[in-house]
Amino acid sequence: MVRQTNEFRPDYAVAPGEVLGEELEVRGMTQQELAKRTGLTPKHIVSLVQAKSSITPETAIKLERALGMPAVYWLNLESQYQEALARIREEARLERDLGWLRRVPVSMMAKLGWIERTNDAKAQLVEVLRFFGIASVSQWNDLWPSLNVAYRQHNHHEIFPEAVSAWLRRGEIEASQMTCAPFDKALFREALDKIRSLTTERPEFFVPRLQTLCAAAGVAVVFVPALPKTGVSGATRWLSANKAIIQLSLRYRTDDHLWFTFFHEAGHILLHGKKELFLEGTNGLDAVKEAEANNFAEQELLPRAQLSDFVKQGQFGKATIVAFAKMVGISPGIVVGHLQHRQLLARSHCNDLKQTFRWDHE
Repeated sequence: MVRQTNEFRPDYAVAPGEVLGEELEVRGMTQQELAKRTGLTPKHIVSLVQAKSSITPETAIKLERALGMPAVYWLNLESQYQEALARIREEARLERDLGWLRRVPVSMMAKLGWIERTNDAKAQLVEVLRFFGIASVSQWNDLWPSLNVAYRQHNHHEIFPEAVSAWLRRGEIEASQMTCAPFDKALFREALDKIRSLTTERPEFFVPRLQTLCAAAGVAVVFVPALPKTGVSGATRWLSANKAIIQLSLRYRTDDHLWFTFFHEAGHILLHGKKELFLEGTNGLDAVKEAEANNFAEQELLPRAQLSDFVKQGQFGKATIVAFAKMVGISPGIVVGHLQHRQLLARSHCNDLKQTFRWDHE
């Protein structure tokens, strides 16, 4: 649903000095006389009337005694004036930042329930800023480059950092709501052995079990739909020294990609530092660390010796794939994906052995 916004926003501000000048005119009092009555200098009175100086609490009290008008009246005028000026400046800044908003996938974010849709562009920008938890686009510019970003991009995909950061922000929000034990490397390593057996299960079973096992070891696992112009399949980063996050998008919708991505991200957690963001699906990645994470995922999913014997046989029909998958205790789809990746099996073959996924909103 689109929210209508018809709030009146004046593009002017009435200065307290203007009110003061009118009051003096009504009373027939000169600025020099007011200066004498308040003990303020004539120059200060001129500055107040011309809105070059603000009315302080001390000045408000002096005006109260000289004019019989409560100090709170003058302070309220000053407060309202300063707020009006701030809003005028804010409106101008929002106008300048609308170009940034066009690169944020607002429609999809609203469809997913992350933000509220509005028919006013500036109000929509404010809503998006609230989602990011920042005051202005300047803060987004400060935060995004400050991340030590490591990500892989396929050349035929156009990536918008604004969209990628929105996807990451949603994962951060969901992960922050998950209760996790302090990170325990040994416990997480132990959990991975149990998680491997979940590859044969349906998502309604494996998702909560996966999240529970990882949370007990200090890792929040969140599933967040990919946004347009992101091209991401997964991400790993540390929310704190004791809490890591693995974020998955189900980009390719099949179990081979999902589980390889998960174990790849798990490899980053176990093998690499806590200050980096690994964003799978885009560019700029550390080739060595990516190779290490890939190797970790392959070894976790497919025992090297048994895989080598299976490949040597050269028989990759459905029956042999299913039998091998059952023997090593993983989903047949993972075996199919591995063989396709190594070009031992055509991309069009045996895809019905893969488990496919869909989001609830689709």
